[in-house]
Amino acid sequence: MKAMANRASKAQTEVAPTSSVPNSLPPDQQGLFQEVLASFETSGRPYAVAGAFALQKHTGIFRSTKDLDIFLCAESASAVLEDLKRQGFHCEVCDPVWLAKVHRDGYFVDLITGMSNGVISVDKTWIERAQPATVLGVPSRVLGAEELLASKLFVTRRERFDGADIAHIIYATRAELDWNRILQIAGEHWELVLWNLILFRYVYPAQIRFIPQWLWEDLLGRIAEQDHAPNVSAKFRGSLVDDAMFAIDVEEWGLENVQSEYQKRTTKIGETSTS
Repeated sequence: MKAMANRASKAQTEVAPTSSVPNSLPPDQQGLFQEVLASFETSGRPYAVAGAFALQKHTGIFRSTKDLDIFLCAESASAVLEDLKRQGFHCEVCDPVWLAKVHRDGYFVDLITGMSNGVISVDKTWIERAQPATVLGVPSRVLGAEELLASKLFVTRRERFDGADIAHIIYATRAELDWNRILQIAGEHWELVLWNLILFRYVYPAQIRFIPQWLWEDLLGRIAEQDHAPNVSAKFRGSLVDDAMFAIDVEEWGLENVQSEYQKRTTKIGETSTS
C-alpha cells in the first residue's frame, strides 16, 4: 500500500463570495452549536472558537459554515468527549492527530487540537489568549487574531486555500498584530509567513504599512542568509503543504515524507487526558 494513499476524496464545490451579511443557520444546526458551547461553558473545559465565527469576530466577514470549529488541547480532548457523550451527543475521533467530531441530526461540531499535518498543535497559550465573544447568543471566547492567522498557514491545498483569510486578518487588524507571536507559532516554518506577507502586499499595495518594516527585514534577511549558505541536506517539505499534490514526490520520486514524521511526534487525542 502506498504510504500516502489513504486520503479522503474531495469534491469541488462552488465558493460563495465573501460578505458582511450574516447567514442564518437551520434551527437544528444552531441548536447543536449552542448546546455544545454551553456544555464547554458549564464544564469549564478550556477551549476557543475558531473557523468562521472567529473570522467574523476579527474581520467582519460572515461565511456560510457547515460546522463549528472548537480548538482545544489534545490533553483535554478525551475528557471533553466523555462530557459530551454523557449528554447524549454522538462523538468520534476522526484522526487522533488533530480531529474529533460531535454529531447530531446530520450536523456536527469539529474539535480540533492542531493542524492535520502535525506541525502546529494547540497548547494552553492559545486558550489563554482567546478573546471573549458572544457566539450564537452564548457567552464564549474566540481565538486571538494571531492564533487564527497561524491556524491558516498550512491551509494551502488545491481544493482549499486560506490565503485570502490571512490577508483579510492583516487588513482588518490594521497593524495591530503581534508578529512576534505569529513567528513563535510558525517556528521553523516562517517561510509560510513570508509567503502570506507577499500575497498581502500584492493584494493591498496601498496598505503595506500594516506590516512593520522590521518584519520584512527579518524574514528577507533569513532568505539572504540561506541563499548564501544553502542547506543541501534539507528535507523536502511538500507533503506539509499538500500531501495529495506532492504525492508523486514521495511515492515515486523517493523524497522525504516529513508530514509522517511530524504526525508521529504530535500528541494524539486519547493519548493523555486531563480531568
